[in-house]
Amino acid sequence: MNTIDTSGVLDEALERLHASGPERLGRLTNHAPMVAEALVARGRQAAVHRWLDRYEERLEDFPRPVAPVTDADWATALGDPRRVADWIAYFTRALSAQDWRSLLATWWPRLLPGMFGGSTHPVIRTGHAVRALLDHEESEPRLTELAHALGYWAARHHPLSGVTWLPGAADADEALEAVPPIGVREGGFPARLALVGRLPVWSGDVTGPDEARQRLTELVRATTHRYATHGHGEATMLVHAATAPNAVLRSLRALPRTLWVPSLHTAWQASAAVTAMYAPEQPVAAVSPGRIAAGEVLERALAHGDEHVIKLTDTALDVGDEQALAAALRAVELSTPLP
Repeated sequence: MNTIDTSGVLDEALERLHASGPERLGRLTNHAPMVAEALVARGRQAAVHRWLDRYEERLEDFPRPVAPVTDADWATALGDPRRVADWIAYFTRALSAQDWRSLLATWWPRLLPGMFGGSTHPVIRTGHAVRALLDHEESEPRLTELAHALGYWAARHHPLSGVTWLPGAADADEALEAVPPIGVREGGFPARLALVGRLPVWSGDVTGPDEARQRLTELVRATTHRYATHGHGEATMLVHAATAPNAVLRSLRALPRTLWVPSLHTAWQASAAVTAMYAPEQPVAAVSPGRIAAGEVLERALAHGDEHVIKLTDTALDVGDEQALAAALRAVELSTPLP
């Protein structure tokens, strides 16, 4: 269950973080705003600044601008990571002139096909920013966070192309099991993504928004459950098979219903692509978490400290069942703790 933040901690954290860029070392994502939002949403406000103190050495200064992005030339800047500061400035200006929901409705269909860029982190950051705006009163730091998230997404915009679609399966679990692995399991996310050439169809016949939301909920549950048995394939990257579609699911409440179906289809493609790139050859048996409360699972994730562990736990708490908690504990077991 999410909690309403009246402490001001999230705004303080976001103001602290907006002097930093969305990446470090030219390719690794700054997860701090997402973790801060997740902790506040789960009622762990007191832990936010302590966690940020542990993570702070990974932050880099905000990048330099190149040239302003405008309404007339934005398409030429799409997918150019050198322009991330320009994109963030563009969305900051836009949010000062119009309602954030209206802006999101305009830009979501433009950005959605490119949710594969940045290892899906930009859409995940957007999902956290949207939840903060939906679940709390609007504030300048939260609106600025949405500008940073959308700007990062636009700069890292990268579509999936050249895929042959295979016969699908009835449910999400079967569809994920039917995903064929890429031929070479080497290199980083962009190199592996380029090798994704075949994926099964799933939910391709869905045309109604309510069914799209139901299927997206099913996908988040299936990918979260699957981490408990397949996370050893790549402990960090397989987290995104669950957290990326959950970011889309969280954002539906702020989007026009006409965008729900294409959101489902692209979320499936992202989960399937991550599965193709990183899933192991063989699963292991899921280990029951036993009689453990969801709050204790969150405390274990927080004590561990790894940003992906905390964010997967946040998604597991949305799913809320025993195997989802097992997935979160599996992430704690597999991942390297934050110093």
